[in-house]
Amino acid sequence: MNTPDLLTTSQKIESLLVTHNHRGMATAGASLEPGYLLRAARLIQASAGRVYILTGFPVGDTFETDGPAGAISLYRLCERLGSDPIILSDPAVTTALAAEFRCHTLTDTSTAGARQSATALFKQAPPALVISIERPGAAQDGRCYNMAGDTISAHSAYSEAYLELANCPTIAIGDGGNEIGMGNLMGALSHFDIHPAVSTCEELVVADVSNWAAYALCLITDWLNGARYCLADDVQADLEHLVSQGAVDGVTGHATATEDGFAEQSAQRLIHDIHTILAQDTVT
Repeated sequence: MNTPDLLTTSQKIESLLVTHNHRGMATAGASLEPGYLLRAARLIQASAGRVYILTGFPVGDTFETDGPAGAISLYRLCERLGSDPIILSDPAVTTALAAEFRCHTLTDTSTAGARQSATALFKQAPPALVISIERPGAAQDGRCYNMAGDTISAHSAYSEAYLELANCPTIAIGDGGNEIGMGNLMGALSHFDIHPAVSTCEELVVADVSNWAAYALCLITDWLNGARYCLADDVQADLEHLVSQGAVDGVTGHATATEDGFAEQSAQRLIHDIHTILAQDTVT
């Protein structure tokens, strides 16, 4: 298969990821150069070494299911590829995940403190890749906001430094415009009724739900490697585990194994549809 065919496959999945467009990601994402999913997958493929995965979006005193579930899938993908992943997040998330995954807890809410912590971490273990998925990003005024326009900076450690100071490729995933890396779409997001994040990244991947972009990245990366991993079963189990640890649906606020208000089987259907697209092509 030649490069234009790979690009077409990537674009099909990119379109699938923003079918609902309920937060305008199909509209804003049209400003991105097509093939961003493929390019991000290539970066993951090439990352031999430490991979830091930032995630965690606070909802009150807890966190939402969207973000950590995708981070878990990306973590497992990195392990399958032989790289060395670590999840970075706030205490509530790392406490929920630490029994099964290597985590590093973020506590600095100031820019200066976060930069010092990131510098120390990267000196100890330099990154080969940094991925941010559904992580609050600071707006122009330096504060982080949720989609309702409420300030959440006090509940979320400052995280931009982990992309800004990384001497390696960076990937960010978002679904609303207020997440780290969404500065890549600043022009398009300026027309949205939100406080858009201003930070940028090398490759931005957008979706109706951030977890869905992570699932797509896992599927296309495995496909590029000639492998097929049974992701759907893991996804539901991961969501249920997160809820058992206090996570809630970020839209409904309910302790259900769902993502951003979508029905329980929505992710499984999406994964099936992506498999269908990938099965139509063969990497040679």
